[in-house]
Amino acid sequence: MQLASSGGRRLRHAALAARELALETGRTVTRKELSAAARDAAKALELRNGPRSVLSELVACWGEQEWERLLVWPSNDYLMSRTGLSERSVRYAFRVLIDQQLIVPKESPNGKRFAVRDLGGEVVDAFGFDLTPVYARRGEWAERLVEQKQLREARKRAFDEITVARRAAEEALSALTEHYPDLDRSDLEDRLKALKARTPLRSTKVMPLDALDEWKDLRTLCEKAFFDAGNGGKDCLHTNNNNGSPSEPCNKGFPKKAEAVRSTEQTPEHLSPELILEACPTLSDYGQPVRDLADIVSAGRYLRASLGAHESAWAEAVEEVGPVRAAIAVIYVLQLYEDDAARNGGESRIKNPGGYFRALTRMVKSGKIDLAVELLAMRRRRMS
Repeated sequence: MQLASSGGRRLRHAALAARELALETGRTVTRKELSAAARDAAKALELRNGPRSVLSELVACWGEQEWERLLVWPSNDYLMSRTGLSERSVRYAFRVLIDQQLIVPKESPNGKRFAVRDLGGEVVDAFGFDLTPVYARRGEWAERLVEQKQLREARKRAFDEITVARRAAEEALSALTEHYPDLDRSDLEDRLKALKARTPLRSTKVMPLDALDEWKDLRTLCEKAFFDAGNGGKDCLHTNNNNGSPSEPCNKGFPKKAEAVRSTEQTPEHLSPELILEACPTLSDYGQPVRDLADIVSAGRYLRASLGAHESAWAEAVEEVGPVRAAIAVIYVLQLYEDDAARNGGESRIKNPGGYFRALTRMVKSGKIDLAVELLAMRRRRMS
């Protein structure tokens, strides 16, 4: 079977390369197998609708002959009627398929496509298009499809991480606006706006690795700004140098008088001293018996310094949630800190217990946290 071209079509390097592809010796290809290979090829090469439709119709013309090459010979009129494309579009589709090394043209002397028959009327050869490369490269299509799937998954993960970082940065800036309205954050807001503008959309095929790094950096800066604002912009929890008269005695004595328990704070049994002692063994650091709510308040007032929390934090908590819940919050945070340190080899993930105490009391006031529920859960964990 001859493969020589008559020269009626412009010679292309891709066509010459595709001619080198061949089927396995004695291999008979069915239309179903050829169609599956063509679909994979169209996906792997991301063919447009025109070339994809023409390739599909060429495959449909394969008659499953036992030939060395997969030759088909449909006319342009036939392909136009089947695909609904114009003749110009069909010719363009041929060029694309040839350039992609999917088909090889086999020209006749008069430039027509037709079958060659023997005296018995059996088709023995043909002039038209050779589809052998489509099937011969089926392994390549499978590899490309796997690579494309992996790339799509990597892009999705990258865009998901960008979304998380963007939301975290926006939340940090929103918290700064709410809690520290006088703080200058214009630089961070400008960076956020500019980064949003140049971040590619999910619909694009760009891998947004550079944008992801920028979003992570911006998130870190925004969260650091919020942290520094909450800690007074200082790296150390202890701000008193004790050069003058200290505001509190340094002999670790017990406070002579704690805030009085408010009449509205006579808590039910689920906030009893017994529950607090069972949930928070660290209360034993107080060194005095705890029999009632007044003792709980005294213990919280005393242990507040162990958190590195300023006296103003205690005063704010008493004002916001009352002395009983303020004291319970101190004991609860101190127990969380010690439990976390015990689980992590002596290093707690709570880097700023005083700030944690402030945040906890605000959440208790807003109703986001119920201290009774948290203490019951802590006791269950300890008993289990």
